[in-house]
Amino acid sequence: MLDAKNAEVWLVGGGIASMAAAAFLIRDAGMPATHIHILEELSLVGGCLDGGAPPGQPDAYVTRGGRMLCEEVYQCLWDLLDSIPSLRRPGRSVRQEIVDFNAEVSTEAHARLIGAGARILDAHHYGLDARDRAALTRLLATPEALIGARRIDEMFGPHFFASNFWQMWRTTFAFQNWHSAVELRRYFLRFIQEFPRMHTLSGVRRTPYNQYDSIAVPLQQWLLAQGVDVRFGHRVTDVDFDQQDPQRRRATRLHVRTETGERAIELAEGDACLLTLGSITADARYGSHQGAPELIRDRRDGAWSLWEAIARKADDFGRPHTFFHVDDNKWESFTLTMRGRALLDRLISFSGNQPGTGALMTFVDSSWLMSLVVPYQPHFPDMPPDTYTAWGYGLMIDAPGDHVGKPMAQCSGEEILSELLHHLQFEDLRDQALATTVVTPVMLPYASAMFAPRKLGDRPSVLPEGAFNFGFLGQHVELPEDTVYTVEYSVHCAMHAVYRLFGVERAIPPIYRGLHDLEVGLDALTAAFR
Repeated sequence: MLDAKNAEVWLVGGGIASMAAAAFLIRDAGMPATHIHILEELSLVGGCLDGGAPPGQPDAYVTRGGRMLCEEVYQCLWDLLDSIPSLRRPGRSVRQEIVDFNAEVSTEAHARLIGAGARILDAHHYGLDARDRAALTRLLATPEALIGARRIDEMFGPHFFASNFWQMWRTTFAFQNWHSAVELRRYFLRFIQEFPRMHTLSGVRRTPYNQYDSIAVPLQQWLLAQGVDVRFGHRVTDVDFDQQDPQRRRATRLHVRTETGERAIELAEGDACLLTLGSITADARYGSHQGAPELIRDRRDGAWSLWEAIARKADDFGRPHTFFHVDDNKWESFTLTMRGRALLDRLISFSGNQPGTGALMTFVDSSWLMSLVVPYQPHFPDMPPDTYTAWGYGLMIDAPGDHVGKPMAQCSGEEILSELLHHLQFEDLRDQALATTVVTPVMLPYASAMFAPRKLGDRPSVLPEGAFNFGFLGQHVELPEDTVYTVEYSVHCAMHAVYRLFGVERAIPPIYRGLHDLEVGLDALTAAFR
């Protein structure tokens, strides 16, 4: 194992996985913070945990994605945030700040599913029949090795996909019918405690502001205060490895590109590197209230090209091409910036929820399968008075809209707002809403790529066999039983990498297994028969 007191560690990527790894190196491995270097291609850290003004639109706000945390499941994240001081509540940790916030603002959605004519549906009735329940039980009982690369729609019949249960589950977690059955199985097992409360999402935990300001910013400031070296504008294009001894494989050199040119970073015998592979937000492009976002297909951002480069060097470094199918994995999000309370108050009246107390409102008859959520206000700490935001996304973005008649992917923010107002039946408010609301759409080519059907070996292990001084992080590494597309996954893999490389003798929080709790299992079974 490596000596934390003398090693230099290079963390490739500035997302939550690298930041968590840096924190664990300092807190648990005892590494001097000045020995830790984060190399980030962009001009800010946070990765997918972003939020703020979109490029060229200083009067608007945008979050590319929405994340809902879970008390039982997110044990590694809570462990991390227990050590990070709150920026707004002196003497408290970020974890305690989140606990306090959720004690004051709890989730209990009253309008989870909305049908044609803006009719709020009875989402308490899940609508599963005997065949659906048998298929669900069969999926849970089948080992991953036997499921392999099978798709969800190979495991269930048409009735299941028309049920309220599936409409809620798929939009809560962004599953498509053609995604991996293995990943769905993992989600069912990991979030089985959510079965009885899918219609209210009362198990959701949220942050006081967007996750960038509530999690990424305090974590970054703590790391900088410790002395961590963060370098922006540094794109790692390749890594050299010495693999002559399969039991002691070493990373030896990082190839880095900056605005001043190419350079190499040599790794000494006791140094290490942790590489974030792939990206949820790679090649994301912003549209505007007047224009649709561009769809990028040729992998211009560095996270994917780095993985491609190193995957050629060993069979167990993963197969990134498995996750490149843009049309299967893309979706589009949008953020409303509202000036004045007219639209906000109508949304409150319609849903029966104050901001922050509801959840996704999914329009089940929308050809885009559009969902909207109104977070606690203000969602950004610097928002001016009388300014509010809401966030939404669509899963079927190539289908013609029911009102605008165009695919969501080709729509401006104004057209997306018009479609939304149509499904809400806010016709009397249309002119005022259009005049006071700016909508910023964002195209995400790889938003759900980690759900792509896959085979054993498509995702590399956090530490490949014999890895002496390197490891892999992010949403495209393999952590048995855990669920991708969660902040927890990135923090969990960072903990594994640091603890194993540096011999940290501290227990990693175990995977929560709700089915091992008789009460949780019975509640889930009861919900399946509603």
